[in-house]
Amino acid sequence: MSERLRIALTKGRLQDKSVELFEAMGLDCSPVRNPGRRLIHALPNYPLDVVLAKAPDVITYVEHGVCDLGVVGKDTILEKGGAFYEVLDLGFGRCRFALAVKKGSDFYGTYKTRRIASKYPNVTRTFFEGKGMDVDIIKIEGSVELAPILDLSDGIVDIVETGATLKENGLEPIEDVAQVSARLIVNTASMKLYKNEITDFLSRVERELGGRA
Repeated sequence: MSERLRIALTKGRLQDKSVELFEAMGLDCSPVRNPGRRLIHALPNYPLDVVLAKAPDVITYVEHGVCDLGVVGKDTILEKGGAFYEVLDLGFGRCRFALAVKKGSDFYGTYKTRRIASKYPNVTRTFFEGKGMDVDIIKIEGSVELAPILDLSDGIVDIVETGATLKENGLEPIEDVAQVSARLIVNTASMKLYKNEITDFLSRVERELGGRA
């Protein structure tokens, strides 16, 4: 009998796109679309159980082996890190990390230590360390665009999709930090224990993605 795999999906748009992908692969995702109060959703026509979670928890569940696989954004992987295999770029949820400043300001034209506001301090630190620059990083939980408007920071590092929010608040992106999209991750022990089952699932995903190219 085939081992049932367990996959953690990031709630929200990545969950919706993941379900669309799985349905295109022929998987019956009706339990995920109508979850009720259940927390684990067993697909009826394929040995896969689905757990819906916040992005950082997806990594935690996969890293600790309570889920064999996960779908999570590259932004969360870059910020949180962890021990797992990143096996596929799923191609959806595309956006980018960008450094943005007040329109017209000369961010690099000063020797003073810049202050950068971000929800992603680790991504920000890694980016500026790569440039050999010392910066003061201020972690913001809410609307990070407020920080330069209130003169709390000289710039921000944040996820940018269209750039419309930045523009409306008098900010502009001046440099890309990293490209982001949804990734499929696998627990390192599961890859060995359930090699056949995981290989079958990955090959189905790859076939569907290849058909879309």
